[in-house]
Amino acid sequence: MSLQKTPPTRLFVELVPWADRSRENNLISGGVTQPGLHYPISSTQAQTATREVHVSGTAEVSAGPDRAQVAVRVSSTKEVAAEAKKSVCRRLDYITQSLQQQGVQAENITVTKDFRRVENAYHMEAEVCITFTEFGKMQNICNFLVEKLDSSVVISPPQFYHTPGSVENLRRQACLVAVENAWRKAQEVCNLVGQTLGKPLLIKEEETKEWEGQIDDHQSSRLSSSLTVQQKIKSATIHAASKVFLTFEVKGKEKKKKHL
Repeated sequence: MSLQKTPPTRLFVELVPWADRSRENNLISGGVTQPGLHYPISSTQAQTATREVHVSGTAEVSAGPDRAQVAVRVSSTKEVAAEAKKSVCRRLDYITQSLQQQGVQAENITVTKDFRRVENAYHMEAEVCITFTEFGKMQNICNFLVEKLDSSVVISPPQFYHTPGSVENLRRQACLVAVENAWRKAQEVCNLVGQTLGKPLLIKEEETKEWEGQIDDHQSSRLSSSLTVQQKIKSATIHAASKVFLTFEVKGKEKKKKHL
């Protein structure tokens, strides 16, 4: 009479401490995962396990353009070359002197000249590019030049832009504000449940993006030159958004010491 073989052992439940997150929901029964079975850890493990709070934070910041450029064009066509040069240079000197009197620095003024023959005449054209950091002063100077100069002087609409590095600074600011928002959220959660917020264990920026402001749909069909200054500033405004994820250590509420 042969002995009957003992059937192989099968694992139905594996006791996993709560602190072991990687195996918490990996309880096997006949090769099938059995989620939802949780067992308490020992008192020693409970003391060493780190309690954490996980929060996310978002922020959106914006910055308008900090520079504007205006081009003033002066031209003249004469049969005599000297007369064409004299006509342009006379108005050019008046423009540059007016800019200096209004407080525009020389490094913010760029002058280019072009002289050529057109059929039986001579044509001279000069362009003054002015960079402004104060938009109110820009408007006052443009209005002054329009009033004082004749129709042969053409002043282009202002072009607004951002200095190099301003987008990166805005991106950084959005991240810092998002981290601050997440920290405040974690602190409020801990206060609500009677705990103390500890040190940060993880700070991760999950998403960042930036975009340029858009004007209203009914205005988008207009020519750029017909937009007001405020509409131009709004359309050149840059927005940046950041989303972060933070993990903080959670401590028990500190007990106040009794004074004798």
